[in-house]
Amino acid sequence: MREILFGYIHNLLSFDQAHPLLFTEFYFWAFFALVFAGFALLKDRVFLRNTFLFFASLFFYFKTSGLFLILLVSVVVFNYLFGILAYGRKRRAFMVFAVAVDLSVLAYYKYAYFVTDIVNNLFGTSFAVHDYIAELGNQMFGEGHFSVDSIFLPVGISFFTFQAISYVVDVWKQKIAPVRNFMDFGFYLTFFPQLVAGPIVRAIDFLPQIHKKFFLGRRQFGIAVFWILNGLAKKLILSDYLAVNLNDRVFANPLLFTGFENLSALFGYSLQVYADFSGYTDIATGVAMLMGFYLPKNFDSPYKARSAPEFWKRWHISLSSWLKDYLYIPLGGNRKATFGTYAIIIGIAFLAAALSKSWWIAISVAAIIAVIGLVALHSPSSRKGIRSNLNRMDTMLLGGLWHGASWNFMIWGGLNGLGMLIYQAWKGMNAYVRVLVTGIITAVLWGLCAKLGKPVFWMFFVWMLVTFAGAFIRMVYNLCGGKAGFKWLENAWAVFQTFVFITFTRLFFRSGSNLNPADANEVAWSTAKNMVGQIGSHWNLTQIPAILSQYRMVFILIVLGMLIHWLPENFKRRYRIWFASMPLAVMALVVVAVVVILYQFITSDMQTFIYFQF
Repeated sequence: MREILFGYIHNLLSFDQAHPLLFTEFYFWAFFALVFAGFALLKDRVFLRNTFLFFASLFFYFKTSGLFLILLVSVVVFNYLFGILAYGRKRRAFMVFAVAVDLSVLAYYKYAYFVTDIVNNLFGTSFAVHDYIAELGNQMFGEGHFSVDSIFLPVGISFFTFQAISYVVDVWKQKIAPVRNFMDFGFYLTFFPQLVAGPIVRAIDFLPQIHKKFFLGRRQFGIAVFWILNGLAKKLILSDYLAVNLNDRVFANPLLFTGFENLSALFGYSLQVYADFSGYTDIATGVAMLMGFYLPKNFDSPYKARSAPEFWKRWHISLSSWLKDYLYIPLGGNRKATFGTYAIIIGIAFLAAALSKSWWIAISVAAIIAVIGLVALHSPSSRKGIRSNLNRMDTMLLGGLWHGASWNFMIWGGLNGLGMLIYQAWKGMNAYVRVLVTGIITAVLWGLCAKLGKPVFWMFFVWMLVTFAGAFIRMVYNLCGGKAGFKWLENAWAVFQTFVFITFTRLFFRSGSNLNPADANEVAWSTAKNMVGQIGSHWNLTQIPAILSQYRMVFILIVLGMLIHWLPENFKRRYRIWFASMPLAVMALVVVAVVVILYQFITSDMQTFIYFQF
């Protein structure tokens, strides 16, 4: 009996890579129940409460990532010390050094394979990745603790690194004073609900909360419970079900499926990734709220966006605002272009050339930049727009690389940047110019289809034909004296176009996700190419009814998920408040009913959250 008990305790306290501590696992909720019990005892003793939550967060990260806990503690200690130094004399030098070290650690773990591929492609070498930090760890803790033949990406490293950088920079800018109490700082940087997948929390927003005494009103409690159930439903009912029953199958081998199935999986993935990531955020928000802490809003119904720029104001808001404040504005924003503006875009062109082994890419990009620079130099009226567009493109390209160090993420970031630039140009056109431009592009694509017959041209031709039809109808409507009576239809059309565009870019995002970094470039490109080939090929329309029947539950969930997403925000707010205002007994019954329903959707192979890999 004693051995069984000790064995159970050992398993409880040790790291099991096959069973990390996920929000969707029973073990997490057992862990949270214990943490909340300890928190309840200490809630009015602020220092002890924060210290307790700091160590609970470290244990949570250990159960999620094992000995990478050492890395997290090192990041905490380093940024705590340099946050203080960045507030005193020579504070700029200390800030620059701290940011450089943080980015270097992130680059080591996230971009080692990327850099190795570039060097090997450029110089014909055959270098292999070797984890020198793991080797040092083996020397300190004994051989066999760490693998040196590959570099594993620590869970959440991008999130807590960006959070640490924002803290040091804000201290340097004197927006906030440095945290002198180490336990308070450790708690801020490691708070477990948002530690491994965000949202990225700014010190200026969170630090004032950690010194307040606990308060949780009756309605706040109900809202917190609602967010937890909402997040679990998004993850288990939508994200995991769509992944297991359609999306993962198609992306694993697109050539085995029809064009319609490939297109369905692509749209299904758009809903899956939203439900997965926003579901995590909802759960994190609810868990934090139960302890009296409020995390920033990270999603605002992004598929209601009418343009690519608006989408990025609604999607992963904490990252978008971070990139705006710590990258876009320092590059010059919409005011000017700096040396960094051109250095980044030329550097990324160089990386693209190295990865593709084609210097024509770098030469083409350099030529385009030179032309843009000359236009900006000799045309003062267009100079401001060109500068801001270059900075937008740089921001999106680096945002793509933040998600992953591979060719497909660069394409994904570049496409989103291109979408923003096209939207800026589209805004400046009247209805007649839009018809002319889309008509010319449609005609050119039709010619390419007729001459070359490539699936990619057919796919773009169909989309441009739809876009041309929409622009033409709008022009005729204007000519007939149409007013604002059909504004809702115009909004719906803009939302539809934006959703299709964002979904297409996700082809490159998903094709490289969940891959070994050593294989990501080759496999991702092959997957994307095969899916485009299938979607742009000839469809046998007689197969579609059978496919709809075979995957009927998948399509029902996609339609229901999008309809719920597109509900008016005021309506959603009302039913959140209605739930939060229920009598506790009724709320408990609803919770039990929802949990029973969720249990029916749990898959045998529990799916990790998509953004854990970033």
